[in-house]
Amino acid sequence: MKSLTEAEAAERAALIEVERYDIAVDLTELPEGPRVRTTSTITFATREPGATTFVDAAATVLRATLNGRDLGKAEGGRLVLSGLESHNTLVVDCEQENTRDGAGVHKAVDPADGEVYLWTSLEPDQARFVWACFDQPDLKAPHAFTVTAPPSWTVTSNSGEATTSATGASTVWTFADTPPLSPYNTVVNAGPFHQVRRSVGGYDLGLYCRRSLAPVLERDADGLFELTGQGLQFYGEQFGMPFPQKRYDQVFVPEFGGAMENYGCVTVTDSYLRRAEPTPTETEFTTRILLHEMAHMWFGNIVTMRWWDDLWLNESFAEFAANWCATEATRFVNSWARHLTDHKLTAYLADQGPISHPIRQPIRDVAQAMSIFDSITYPKGAAVLRQLQAYVGEDAFRAGMTAYFSRFAWQNTTLSDLTDELAAASGKDLDAWRDGWLTTAGTDRFVLETTGEQPVLVGTGPAGPPRPQVLAVSAYTERDGRLERTQRLLADVDDVRTRLDLPSGADFYLVNDDDLTFATTRPAQPQAAAKLPTPIARAVAVAATWDALINGEETAAATVTGLVPVLEVETAPAVAETYLRLAADVAEYWAPGALQPALNEQVAQAALRLAADPSRRQVALRTLARVTTDLDALFDAAGDDVDLGWRALIRKSELGGDTGAQVADLLARDPDPDAKVRAVTVRAAAPDAEAKEEVWRALTGREVPLGSLSVVAAAFWRPGQDEVLAGYGDRYLEFLPSADHGAMVPAFFYTQFLFPVFGVDEALLARAVAAAEGDLTPLVAKTVRGRADEVARMLRSRAETVGGDA
Repeated sequence: MKSLTEAEAAERAALIEVERYDIAVDLTELPEGPRVRTTSTITFATREPGATTFVDAAATVLRATLNGRDLGKAEGGRLVLSGLESHNTLVVDCEQENTRDGAGVHKAVDPADGEVYLWTSLEPDQARFVWACFDQPDLKAPHAFTVTAPPSWTVTSNSGEATTSATGASTVWTFADTPPLSPYNTVVNAGPFHQVRRSVGGYDLGLYCRRSLAPVLERDADGLFELTGQGLQFYGEQFGMPFPQKRYDQVFVPEFGGAMENYGCVTVTDSYLRRAEPTPTETEFTTRILLHEMAHMWFGNIVTMRWWDDLWLNESFAEFAANWCATEATRFVNSWARHLTDHKLTAYLADQGPISHPIRQPIRDVAQAMSIFDSITYPKGAAVLRQLQAYVGEDAFRAGMTAYFSRFAWQNTTLSDLTDELAAASGKDLDAWRDGWLTTAGTDRFVLETTGEQPVLVGTGPAGPPRPQVLAVSAYTERDGRLERTQRLLADVDDVRTRLDLPSGADFYLVNDDDLTFATTRPAQPQAAAKLPTPIARAVAVAATWDALINGEETAAATVTGLVPVLEVETAPAVAETYLRLAADVAEYWAPGALQPALNEQVAQAALRLAADPSRRQVALRTLARVTTDLDALFDAAGDDVDLGWRALIRKSELGGDTGAQVADLLARDPDPDAKVRAVTVRAAAPDAEAKEEVWRALTGREVPLGSLSVVAAAFWRPGQDEVLAGYGDRYLEFLPSADHGAMVPAFFYTQFLFPVFGVDEALLARAVAAAEGDLTPLVAKTVRGRADEVARMLRSRAETVGGDA
């Protein structure tokens, strides 16, 4: 299928104006078969009567007429529309049979009860695989959906409540017109959903899931409704525009990857409905996801980027807003620390490697656009926007946002539209800031000189001086083994050297205190992190240590040794949980093989100490299950806890134990409809050739649900199993050409999570990089290059010592 280019999109947008879509969707064949049928009726005007353009139609076109005239066949996913009139009516009948692993639409069968569920996910240009449309963001129009479905099903879509009528053995759901939306912002979900509704803050809120997960949704419903109400109120106030629709639904669906911001009807993978009681990190992660998608109601739906080069206007802002809202409007007041210790660390890695790119860059076509849904656009973009908020001031930032939405509601925008409003609100010239942060790749670095009368902040940027920015530098005094902040200075950086009005001779200085900018700092002082007084200060110190590790300036052993005291004093539960995972990751992926047992034991002992605290026991035991070799104690600790039981079995399988009878017992006791995936994960961890072959076929055969793919793949690639894993690196390279089969998210997941991290050497990585230079899609190629760089850093860390430390 042809990928729409920016030039083609601009030409089409200049030629036509879409007046409305009326889309009929027929799902009546789905319970027994794979087929979805649609009819798109598109009315549009043209500015040049007699001209020619095309409509996107990548499903099988059964019949198409333009102003009553039959059209020819579609080629490359496009129908040519010639002889356009001033006002036109296009009718296209399509069918899509590949609803298992194709693009745009998916049929899932619940293994618990055989019930069928359908969802659509249309970003960036996947609507064309379901119904004919002008599939580009700047051709917005109202959409009216009519859906024919089995009578026992519930259908959800953007505009909320529908009228229903019976016709034969089916029910027709007729939805009101949406506001003007880009095609990718629309949605249809259907199936025998369990539904919970509640009125909060004047909004009619709905939660949906498959029937077999009803108890889990009911358990979490109160928290989800509270969060949704808090988010809608916060965003409405900060953006000067309440969400303009009374109804707001969130639909948790099976076999989905991540979440999608469809206007008024967000879809979310139901793997986020945690089958065990969720941990603090899991709860905060789900909070961030739901607030991220909610922010898209404004950044993406109400105001939409003109073209994909301004994807940051959607994703960076949604990521920033989610953390901002969580911190200011919910109980998750340490969300910025959590953001730094998890997502932002991935951005620092990406931005210092071969896949670094400007946050905003030219995008030639949609295929290239798929490759920038990444850690540069998301967490780095969010951090840069937090820097922009600090740079202009929060009041001016809020005023600029209000003006932006007031001026551009239901329209499309570009970079300058937003920065012009912020410049006007703040009175600051943002040209240099914009050029430095949005159109320049790479990471700034700061060090502090303390030899003179006053400290001097010395910065370097990707091309010389640091970018213009405001960041905090604080002086700390040590008392009774703890560091207390005695002074905080906001430094306005506009040159290489910035003299700071701070006392000389402080016991400790923290550069980028409060994490207001996106920059790495030196020196890394892991021994100081545990002494700092706040979660965000500790997180800044940990980030410096992590950055030293990935750049070969610190050893895995020193990193773990520095992390353990921090996680034991951390007061923010979700951040402490992140440190546990990070310490285990460093021991597992970055340490030399000879040191792994000792580092695992160090993490295990820390986990055991934390487990003595009832509020941290669950998290600590999960980490223990990952690193311990004392299986008897592990199973005793797990007791009747099914989730911990599975984790213990994965560890037992990894260590070569026989798990067959215990797996059968847990399968019988586990109420999770997807429990069989846990059994596959146990099998994946085994150092057994037959088990590896069986699981590899399941992974590459797309038999593992997307929401579980990362967990199963992590169990497959285990340290100490190089012999049995030999050859799977080459099999990964053989799989790569088919990795992009289907939609954007699966392509990323399969490329990212199946990449070999053990049983791999520099030669294999070189072949992977060579493959990325070949005939792979931009998304797959970039993901391969990024993973190859990360694993190359791991290999160097496993093989080398720094400063004599092994």
